[in-house]
Amino acid sequence: MTFNWIAGREIDERLHRLCIELEYEFRPKIIKFLIANFDMECCSDFSCFHFDVDLTSKRVTLSDDTPLQYLKKIKPIFDRKMEMAFANY
Repeated sequence: MTFNWIAGREIDERLHRLCIELEYEFRPKIIKFLIANFDMECCSDFSCFHFDVDLTSKRVTLSDDTPLQYLKKIKPIFDRKMEMAFANY
């Protein structure tokens, strides 16, 4: 899986550390979510999934770079679940 970081400004050392912390927090949650919704029927390593992490609006969304059949299946559910996960930052 790929995380696209959207910061609205240049990512300095402090912001870079935050990105690393967020990725370590989000990655296991996202993998559990994907396993629960796909039963490994898609790319087995989830490398076809791309996520936009907007640090300004504090949202994690599925990127349009994710294949359309996967976007259609989980986008509404994913958006609701991950909105809650970003509330702590």
